[in-house]
Amino acid sequence: MKRIVIADDSGTARMFLRRCMEIAGLVDATIIEAEDGKEALMLVKSEPTDLLITDLNMPVMDGLTLLKWVKASPKLSELKVLIVSSASNPAKEAELLELGACGVVGKPVSPTSIRESIAFLLEEEGAYGRN
Repeated sequence: MKRIVIADDSGTARMFLRRCMEIAGLVDATIIEAEDGKEALMLVKSEPTDLLITDLNMPVMDGLTLLKWVKASPKLSELKVLIVSSASNPAKEAELLELGACGVVGKPVSPTSIRESIAFLLEEEGAYGRN
């Protein structure tokens, strides 16, 4: 079973991401939610995690700082990090990818955009149901 951590200060956004993954057919995953980057960092340190999906703009610790912490940690540096952002900026996207993000998805997300963004991350047979 895959373990996915979603970090976003908006409960609605976290719920929507979770729902998009369900609609897209993700069936074999445990999804844990965090309200900010600091909480997400504690969660990914506590148990092996397959994917971290994070918003950029959050209180306490933002998504950019979270990405930098994850990629600087010898234990976490291989963790796949997907950034979800409302900022449509090619330069920012290039910076995030250079820092180690595996992808950047623009808001508003959709089941299709989420599936396309995480399908290659969750390649194991059975990770997705048939749609």
